[in-house]
Amino acid sequence: MKHKTIEIEIDYRRYGIVHSEYKPTITTYIKEQYPDYQDTFNRPLVVICPGGGFEHLSPREGEAIAVKMLDLGYNAVVLRYSLEPDRYPCQLFEAAYTVKYARDHAKEWDINPEKIIVAGFSAGGYVAAGIGTMWNDAVLDKFLKEELKCTHQYIKPDGMLLGYPVITSGEFAHRPSFERLLGADKYSRLVDYVSLENRVTKDTPKAFMWHTFEDASVPMENSLLFANALRKEGIPFEYHVFPKGCHGLGLGTKETASKNGKHFQPEVAVWPDLFAAWVKSNLD
Repeated sequence: MKHKTIEIEIDYRRYGIVHSEYKPTITTYIKEQYPDYQDTFNRPLVVICPGGGFEHLSPREGEAIAVKMLDLGYNAVVLRYSLEPDRYPCQLFEAAYTVKYARDHAKEWDINPEKIIVAGFSAGGYVAAGIGTMWNDAVLDKFLKEELKCTHQYIKPDGMLLGYPVITSGEFAHRPSFERLLGADKYSRLVDYVSLENRVTKDTPKAFMWHTFEDASVPMENSLLFANALRKEGIPFEYHVFPKGCHGLGLGTKETASKNGKHFQPEVAVWPDLFAAWVKSNLD
């Protein structure tokens, strides 16, 4: 396996972004191929954004998800993006950087550059859906032209996997996520602008989404609003709501359970197989 961690190098100040000393990273989970013994082929790549409310990065939604993606036949990377006190749009820049880096290394990583899926859970779902809806936003113009030296189209994901995602800044918002994402200086000015159900267009990629009815932290209305927006624009999606389960379930298995059995909800453990079927029918 090609397993290493790559530091994301962005000159944030050049784009008017105040940033801490934190270094966002890309950790690769790339299966080796053995051309002397087997026919070579390309795999889809899943870019995984863990949750944590922009306060921390959940360890249960990183490597365990990546290993499951390997089991499904995909390659994966985990994006550990910037957190509070680092504000929007640095996470959008980092997601764009990661998609571009993956496409640049498609041959080396044996991945299909036309099957790059951004995956996110909770606040990581906001990062994934953010690049899915804002890949062609003007906020990225200067960054793409001067630093990444690529077009907007080059950093567009081919699909989205969103698990109990933070989406809306409106009535059903997980308010702390947006307060940490924007900070006091940007909150009143940008809070409506960054509500992602309002950013969906006909150019938004297809999506696979899941949530639980009992989620009391990020209500299922977040993904439901996003689904309605996709429907309005004619963007195909698959959406599953599981009746039971708290927020932050990850895989729902003991692999991603937390202490005292919390986050163990075996009924939701079917979602990776449902996702794999979605990939086969929508991206193949």
